[in-house]
Amino acid sequence: MKVSCEFHYDSAHWLTRVPEGHKCGRMHGHTYRLIVTVNGPIEPDGFVIDFTDLKDVVDPVIDKLDHHVLNDIIGNPTVENQLVWLWENIDIHSLCELTLYEGLTNSATYDGILTA
Repeated sequence: MKVSCEFHYDSAHWLTRVPEGHKCGRMHGHTYRLIVTVNGPIEPDGFVIDFTDLKDVVDPVIDKLDHHVLNDIIGNPTVENQLVWLWENIDIHSLCELTLYEGLTNSATYDGILTA
């Protein structure tokens, strides 16, 4: 079974590898919506994972990004690079998928596997 929790953070950034004059090369901000999904069996207590336990692990990671300049943390903080950073910093053995929304309409999903 898959279980998901949603988290939010607001951050500023600029993209470092866009062509000169590209609007995303200037400092700007976004509201991000992160969906963290874990999978596993339903345990005898009735949970795959208690939502509180999941939030206890993810909230400190989100706190590192919320109301911060992402370039100071991630370098070239595209949604894709943020997902890799989040995957590496969320320490849950049953993590199976992260989906990150930048604003209302743009998103990417990562399952921990980078392919060429």
